[in-house]
Amino acid sequence: MPRRRQRVHVGSGSDGTEDSDSSAEREQTNSSESDGNMPKRTRLTRASLRLSQSSQDTPDVKRVGDHDESPPLTPTGNAPSSESELDISSPNASHDESLAKDPALRDSDKDLSHRPKRRRCHETYNFNMKCPTPGCNSLGHLTGKHERHFAVSGCPLYHNLSADECKVKASTREKHEEEPKVQEESNRHATRHQTPTTKQTRYKEQVTEMRKGRNSGLPKEQKEKYMEHRQSHGNTREPLLENITSEYDLELFRKAQARASEDLEKLRIQGQITEGSNMIKTILFGRYELDTWYHSPYPEEYARLGRLYVCEFCLKYMKSQTILRRHMAKCVWKHPPGDEVYRKGAISVFEVDGKKNKIYCQNLCLLAKLFLDHKTLYYDVEPFLFYVMTEADNTGCHLVGYFSKEKNSFLNYNVSCILTMPQYMRQGYGKMLIDFSYLLSKVEEKVGSPERPLSDLGLISYRSYWKEVLLRYMYNFQGKEISIKEISQETAVNPVDIVSTLQSLQMLKYWKGKHLVLKRQDLIDEWKAKETKRGSNNKTIDPNSLKWTPPKGT
Repeated sequence: MPRRRQRVHVGSGSDGTEDSDSSAEREQTNSSESDGNMPKRTRLTRASLRLSQSSQDTPDVKRVGDHDESPPLTPTGNAPSSESELDISSPNASHDESLAKDPALRDSDKDLSHRPKRRRCHETYNFNMKCPTPGCNSLGHLTGKHERHFAVSGCPLYHNLSADECKVKASTREKHEEEPKVQEESNRHATRHQTPTTKQTRYKEQVTEMRKGRNSGLPKEQKEKYMEHRQSHGNTREPLLENITSEYDLELFRKAQARASEDLEKLRIQGQITEGSNMIKTILFGRYELDTWYHSPYPEEYARLGRLYVCEFCLKYMKSQTILRRHMAKCVWKHPPGDEVYRKGAISVFEVDGKKNKIYCQNLCLLAKLFLDHKTLYYDVEPFLFYVMTEADNTGCHLVGYFSKEKNSFLNYNVSCILTMPQYMRQGYGKMLIDFSYLLSKVEEKVGSPERPLSDLGLISYRSYWKEVLLRYMYNFQGKEISIKEISQETAVNPVDIVSTLQSLQMLKYWKGKHLVLKRQDLIDEWKAKETKRGSNNKTIDPNSLKWTPPKGT
């Protein structure tokens, strides 16, 4: 029977129009009847394979499109590009095809039918891949748990180690982790043990003793050795880190490296990232070039490039500098879509409905996933509102950060996902976003809390914000008895978050069958000194600049 070829045009991954610069063509071959000698094979795209694996491994995780077996859609409504597909029918497709074409080979293979079939392992390696580190044979792994590696993050040679040394360090770490922690777990949620235990105090003294000589400086010989190592290897090797800091801090850094490498290896095995190249390394965003932190499910044809060009106003993503330049010449967007609900000075906040501006919100989620680890929402944006913070100048409103919020949250979550762009981090914008989310909760007359799990940076930001809110409340409080319920009603912070913050500040004590809130004047004075030092340049949210009413139906 003759085969029919069907061409499917895939639109540009970031808007609903057909663009010749960013469109791709895909051919699908359909056969009306199968050949009797040809083994039946199933072809799955990487996106659908990832969905099937995630549905089996993590049944409790929220998935997009549970009712549909098709792969996730791109912002244009098309499935992600599948130019490179996975053949999972046979571990050696070329061998199967040769058996099907040559009857002699097929007959000779029958003599081996009595042999047991080799069991396929879930952790497969592509032996054609090589580690990019010069002189590395791809053997060993930084974690000491794998026989091979294909990325710099798991290369022992890059980290100035050997494969055997990595295994020894891994066994040492496992011994420390296996120490009994029953007592710590039993006292984890206890409120009466607020003061450090004897064991904790002794451990703190040991750490202080080990860190005494970390700022003593390097001898001249070691400096020359480090410079020689840097000049001979350049960026292909990690700088020598011994004697730069204390052994305790260096060991903590090594543990973090090994843990990050192990997480990346798990993602590679699960198919969420591919070996080597199919991960976006950098993006060009406005006048900044940003290094990405995590994998984001951009369409395959864009992800394989390693470098992405994003319009900072409409968030459309493109393949080259030329396409971006042509797009910027005709892009009419200078601020996010939606309603401007807050403005003070150069700072504005726009409320964007995921149902009305679906393409923009999907692109925003894909962009945010490059810098967030715990994020699973990419395409199902309709049930959410997005509050986008911008900083204006003569060229337009530049994206600073955003947070998303469910339109109808049964658990009163006031934040589902929050992000500050890397170029604006450590400047106070994260606290402004958090403060704005609680300001909306106050207008709604609700008590709010962020949705869990929080990212590492998000957890740090929220703990710092809760601490500041409580210390400000204590500073202005003039009564004799403090109620956690009253603090929650005035600040819109969930009582659970208030209690956890008081515990971390050692301001909650169990005495004579009651929990007492201690007013620690030393912490309050320290906070007030920092407030005075910041002065009027401190970035804060002004409630009088908010022009917003709660959406109907919430």
